Amino acid sequence: MSSQSVTPASGERQRDADRTRAEILEVAQREFARHGYAGARVDEMAALMRTTKRMIYYYFGGKEKLYVAVLEKAYGEVRKLESTIDVQHLAPVEAIRTLAELTFDHHEAHPDFIKLVSIENIHQAEHLRKSEALPNLSGPVAELISQILDAGRAAGDFVAEADAIDVHMMISSFCFFRIANQHTFGTLFGRDMTAPEHRERHREMIGEMVVAYLTGAGRRTPGAERPS
Repeated sequence: MSSQSVTPASGERQRDADRTRAEILEVAQREFARHGYAGARVDEMAALMRTTKRMIYYYFGGKEKLYVAVLEKAYGEVRKLESTIDVQHLAPVEAIRTLAELTFDHHEAHPDFIKLVSIENIHQAEHLRKSEALPNLSGPVAELISQILDAGRAAGDFVAEADAIDVHMMISSFCFFRIANQHTFGTLFGRDMTAPEHRERHREMIGEMVVAYLTGAGRRTPGAERPS
């Protein structure tokens, strides 16, 4: 038998380990999003899982490493979603609109992701910088958008000079703000941005905003005077 063969027993142990690790990450993500990095307690996570703090540390090595693993999982999920866009078989306008709408859907469905990003910004990305995996996760989305932009310019559809990071920021800012600022915005303006009656309008809005910018719709004509 090859030394690389996996016995049924060892295979089951690996599945159990993977399942336990996934369960820990799920609970940890919820607790970090709810209480922040400083406020979340590993003891309480263990109690919610009916396991021990020692077991959690066995898999992740400590609170900070667990938090970094949660960030990696959260960012990895949105990057995985973005990778489903078939750039080769979509027209550039449709591809960038699809990316905007998928981002909208993801952020709405994953409010814990929004909270985690907000928390990490409060900490000035202190923990995110300690991840070896996260820097590599940003490359695929930049490459994806670059491919769409290149195809759009080659086809004569896109005229804006924005690069991939600009476009990613434009999409993310709208989708992120709608969830992250829903309570303050609602209190100040009396509108629940996440209410069902606004959803489709907002979803269409972000797609059209990006397309309009890239295609030059509404662009100021050369020589037009700026408002004084």
